[in-house]
Amino acid sequence: MGRVKTWLDSWPVFRQLTGPDPLGRGAAARSKATEQVVSRTATADRVVQSVCPYCAVGCGQRIFVKDEQIVQIEGDPDSPISRGRLCPKGSASKSLVTSPSRVTTVRYRAPHATEWTDLDLDVAMDMIADRVLDARRKGWQDTDGGHPVNRTMGVASLGGATLDNEENYLMKKLYSAMGAIQIENQARI
Repeated sequence: MGRVKTWLDSWPVFRQLTGPDPLGRGAAARSKATEQVVSRTATADRVVQSVCPYCAVGCGQRIFVKDEQIVQIEGDPDSPISRGRLCPKGSASKSLVTSPSRVTTVRYRAPHATEWTDLDLDVAMDMIADRVLDARRKGWQDTDGGHPVNRTMGVASLGGATLDNEENYLMKKLYSAMGAIQIENQARI
């Protein structure tokens, strides 16, 4: 009988029906396995504040890091924008950096090539920087009709609606500093 009693006591439904927790909201719902569970946020080494990358709302995120690996992402209750809430995409954004299927290289097809090759991100970024500087140099105008203009017609920017005000501000500053004058945003068109 003692063995049956032990088995019955380990069964949550029996504990709920016979114990002081008839609604099953406390001790009746807990098991030995539940008692051993520790929250990922409790074991984190540090918490980093960030902004969700998905849309222009800019919801605040708290990123929990343990051993330099992201273990959990939650809404930031200190954010005046989202007040601790995240949409399903923002809640699942941990997979952006931890998914085993995450792409970590750049696919590149050289001019006139028929095959794609993988490039490291640093190599691709250097190629982009070289091409931007070359386009800026080739399209540079010191004067127009005798008037100094100091601009380039070789670089232009078209921003998107998913960019927030701060990103658009930085893009405007960057392209203006490069001498570009063709700067527009799709959200304004």
